Amino acid sequence: MATPTPAPMSPASKAAALASGGFLVGRARVSLGRRPALRAQPAAAELVERSVNTIRFLAVDAVEKAKSGHPGLPMGCAPLGHVLFDEFLRFNPANHAWFDRDRFVLSAGHGCMLHYALLHLAGYQGVTIDDLKAFRQWGSRTPGHPENFETDGVEVTTGPLGQGFANSVGLALAEKHLAARFNKPDLTVVDHYTYVILGDGCQMEGVANEAASLAGHWGLGKLIAFYDDNHISIDGSTAIAFTEDVLARYEALGWHTIWVQNGNTGYDDIRAAIKEAKEVIDKPTLIKVTTTIGYGSPNKASTHSIHGSALGSKEVEATRKNLSWAHEPFHVPDEVKRHWAHHLDEGASLEAEWNAKFAEYEKKYQQEAAELNSIISGRLPAGWEDALPKYTPESPADATRNLSQQCLNALAKVIPGFLGGSADLASSNMTLLKMFGDFQKDTPEERNIRFGVREHAMDAICNGIAVHSPGLIPYCSTFFVFTDYMRASIRLSALSESGVIFVMTHDSIGLGEDGPTHQPVEQLFSLRAMPGILMLRPADGTETSAAYRIAVMNRKRPSILALSRQKLPQLEGTSVEGVAKGGYVISDNSSGNKPDLILIGTGSELEIAEKAAEQLRKEGKFVRVVSLVCWELFEEQSEEYKESVLPSEVTSRISIEAGVTLGWEKYIGQKGKAIGIDRFGSSAPAGKIYKEFGLTVDNLIATAQSL
Repeated sequence: MATPTPAPMSPASKAAALASGGFLVGRARVSLGRRPALRAQPAAAELVERSVNTIRFLAVDAVEKAKSGHPGLPMGCAPLGHVLFDEFLRFNPANHAWFDRDRFVLSAGHGCMLHYALLHLAGYQGVTIDDLKAFRQWGSRTPGHPENFETDGVEVTTGPLGQGFANSVGLALAEKHLAARFNKPDLTVVDHYTYVILGDGCQMEGVANEAASLAGHWGLGKLIAFYDDNHISIDGSTAIAFTEDVLARYEALGWHTIWVQNGNTGYDDIRAAIKEAKEVIDKPTLIKVTTTIGYGSPNKASTHSIHGSALGSKEVEATRKNLSWAHEPFHVPDEVKRHWAHHLDEGASLEAEWNAKFAEYEKKYQQEAAELNSIISGRLPAGWEDALPKYTPESPADATRNLSQQCLNALAKVIPGFLGGSADLASSNMTLLKMFGDFQKDTPEERNIRFGVREHAMDAICNGIAVHSPGLIPYCSTFFVFTDYMRASIRLSALSESGVIFVMTHDSIGLGEDGPTHQPVEQLFSLRAMPGILMLRPADGTETSAAYRIAVMNRKRPSILALSRQKLPQLEGTSVEGVAKGGYVISDNSSGNKPDLILIGTGSELEIAEKAAEQLRKEGKFVRVVSLVCWELFEEQSEEYKESVLPSEVTSRISIEAGVTLGWEKYIGQKGKAIGIDRFGSSAPAGKIYKEFGLTVDNLIATAQSL
């Protein structure tokens, strides 16, 4: 049960409570007694201290060898790391992907040597002493910030502050959702916690507050966050810019809060706080752990100089002396090795126990087990592609955002892990799954996620959902122009290899009267410039359906679909197979791969290109129309294929797209021309704006005649 919120304490009463030792729950002091850890009794105090110092000096030595890194956080958070990993976290070092493991995220990713040291001690074969010695080096499995595809045991890629915390909200959401859908009164097969360490910098970032607000609203009781309260950021003391009462803010957001005063040596305090947090089932918990950054360093502890720089050889030796650590670099004492070795057997037992339970579940609940297996393995149901809607030129004209909704609803019926939502624009983005209700605190089994006006956290949360299990396929949506709010999270989607589907509507000046603040012009090119992402702009129903097929198939790279507000016709010649290649010919009256002119378009402008081609053909021209729906996929095709679509001998080329012309020179060449918008839009009806900017059949024909 959750601890009732006590009456507020005065500053004097709070100080008196803390002075006597212990920790604060909400605003009340809780006296501390020694409590057993959830899995095993804590190690003897002397062994714990040696283990904690092992963690500290593995971090110190790795940063010193690399002459680069952030030793301060690992030195200060080593006690927390030891207690959490050794006594509470459920994992199997031999299988970092075991489904029902607890998830751990280091949102303060700069302190990643803490995580690497813990993974090494816990027995992860992918993090050896040699890996620690190669910290921050080319090809290393221990990069300068955590990368989930590089290091076993790292759940998400972190570094940009606050992002990892928001990812942890997504991980916890996924657990709550799957538990609600698949657990049975007699068999619990989804039951794990999400733990995250965040620092002052994470707390300052807006994305963290957006995510914390949603976590509190959703009542994510299995999310436990540790706030490393060390009072230091890069510029110095946090007193220069960050003086708010963080616990009060989180309480207002619906979190349970605890304050551990002594994070340096208060091991029992930390244990008791985690145990207390696990007893709160109806809301997430923030444990503020007050630590000393660079603990043990005689001259640099509690200073900003230890945040992001190696200590230097003299200070390393002084720290060794201060902490009575008379060992060579990268030394792990035998007794520490022997102690941590229990995780190998324990982890194997935990997974074997779960496997036996799931085998029983498969016998008793065959349909549910098949769905959960799909989510765990990432294997899509047979024939899922057949569920996508099909269109013909005779199908009625419609906005691609509406066609997108048809695709979303079709996919949700056949893919068990398909879920998502919008940033308070579901009725405009057309993203509601009509057969499901809303994911809420009391209805977590549902699949419509209401993110509110929180674009930045929306994607970061979806990144966490995507990396939780291979078969979870999250989508998120807003107006295309607001990808600017999401850009940091989108970049991390690519870096984390999380296959989030971005449903971005109102993709151009075609949205009309809302004006330039809402009309994207530079976004298409800016996202095409981002590595590891598929930027798709479909022109009709066939291309929209094909775009979703590609997005679902690409589980390790995100896809962005730019969709129209205005109605578009179903075009002759568009095809699922063509979209899969990124660019293809939709019409051509030439032969021998020698047209007089090539018109290239995307999205709503492909119709304009096709109409212009029809007029030019009546004048005797041999004209090819190419849909370049996805530049990235087109670039992945063979040179022979690309030559068959855009023959190098044909230099008369024109592109037309309602966005900046930057980048089109690659496809139109030096002699070609690009029709687009190299300024901001304007407030007016869509037809008028298109005419004023020259995005018309007449202007395209005139441009063709000028070549």
